[in-house]
Amino acid sequence: MAKIQRAILSVTDKTGLADFARKLASHGVELISTGGTAKLLRDSGIPVKDISDLTGFPEMLDGRVKTLHPKVHGGILHLRGNKEHVATVAEHGILPIDMVVVNLYAFEKTASKPGAHFEEIIENIDIGGPSMVRSAAKNFQDVAIVTSPEQYAGIAEEMDKSGGSVSLQTHWKLAQRAFATTAAYDSAIASALERVPVDEAGKFDISNIQGGSGFPPTLRLSFNKAFDLRYGENPHQKAALYSDGTGLGVANGRQLQGKELSYNNIVDLQAAWDLAQEFDEPVVAIIKHTNPCGTAVSSTLVEAYKRALEADPVSAFGGVIGVNREIDEATAEEMAKLFLEVIAAPSFSEGAKARFAAKKNLRLVEVKAFNQKYTLKNVSGGVLVQDNDVRPLTEADLKVVSSRKPTEAEMKDLLFAWKVCKHVKSNAILYAKDGRSVGVGAGQMSRVDSARIGAMKAVLPVKGSVAASDAFFPFPDGVEVIAEAGATAIIQPGGSVKDQEVIDAANRLELAMVTTGVRHFRH
Repeated sequence: MAKIQRAILSVTDKTGLADFARKLASHGVELISTGGTAKLLRDSGIPVKDISDLTGFPEMLDGRVKTLHPKVHGGILHLRGNKEHVATVAEHGILPIDMVVVNLYAFEKTASKPGAHFEEIIENIDIGGPSMVRSAAKNFQDVAIVTSPEQYAGIAEEMDKSGGSVSLQTHWKLAQRAFATTAAYDSAIASALERVPVDEAGKFDISNIQGGSGFPPTLRLSFNKAFDLRYGENPHQKAALYSDGTGLGVANGRQLQGKELSYNNIVDLQAAWDLAQEFDEPVVAIIKHTNPCGTAVSSTLVEAYKRALEADPVSAFGGVIGVNREIDEATAEEMAKLFLEVIAAPSFSEGAKARFAAKKNLRLVEVKAFNQKYTLKNVSGGVLVQDNDVRPLTEADLKVVSSRKPTEAEMKDLLFAWKVCKHVKSNAILYAKDGRSVGVGAGQMSRVDSARIGAMKAVLPVKGSVAASDAFFPFPDGVEVIAEAGATAIIQPGGSVKDQEVIDAANRLELAMVTTGVRHFRH
């Protein structure tokens, strides 16, 4: 491939740009730039020519028109091997442009920003950027199109080795990424704007793209493959992880050590992370096959872990852990005593990382919090979409329906049990005491069976615990099983046609019962 002689740089995300531009300049590449990008380069001491010097026209219309010019697109699009093209650009004084470095206006960030106006959203629809990206990608044989800061290092290294050129294989990979970038960008714009109605007075209502709950008429999804997985849920199934590129959430977690993550690891990791995010105080959630086998809060993370482990040490073996605090060395020391698959945390102290280093197969993943708005589930021929199940509950939201009111200690445990029960597969009954789970009955076809299994599986005493039910009791028998197990209070949604019979059973058995008015099915 020919040496790169001239490049246009026009970026919104300026991360790493100065270093990359300096590398280009070191190879004798003439740099042409626009607005704030040109200023950044000059302030960094890098020679750069303004786009207006190339086109002979100033940037105009508040920046709406600056690169939409034949001297830009002719320089990008002409085929170097086509004699007529070469003659035409020469006749009109059009110089070849061999590299385009562009990333686009942050439309989605602006559109979702509280307080943004419709006019501001429209102005953040990039026109010149996508046009240059598509032009360069179309003429990939002759032009390298760079659309992300993450590509800078690889290109710079290749240019160093080749003396200033970039291979055809790299050109093609860059073009593929470029078309995916503009497709995702247009998709984001279409998905946002089609949710904006306009009234007869000409007022645009942008509430649905700034935290509203409306669903778009067309669901457009855009994710980039992060990596292939060894297999899916089972060895005969192929699988891969795709990321939204935000750097947030489980899909963008940073693995610090350990074997590669499996499909099932990632599913369990998400379950552990979701449960840990329910709490403000230090919490440890131990997950096995997406169900919490042990969950506890405490004043310190190490104590929370010890208490969570005691709830079901057998099931915890080979489990996945999620926490909501940095893991310190003391907590790592305790966790390292057990065989675990994955530990997810916002961060790990240096001491913790040193302690875990001896367990080379243990996967450590740093996850940044992510406010997930929707959950999706595949069905044949389509996708189910719903709001994420986020419904904070306080004591003030509860209704005491039994004759006996819960004690202060019972009320505290009821609220804890409700948060954890939400993350247990339906039908779900969870027993809890003193800020930790005691017994978990998960995924049964009958609620009364979940109540029995939760008590049966309990390692710690159930007597004196409280119980949470993810949905209402259809009959009094579930309440009777809970009372027989030794629990003293129940939290449940209410709403059954037999609610009064259920409440009567609670009164007869001297149980305190509160209702939430909210159900937490988890299928």
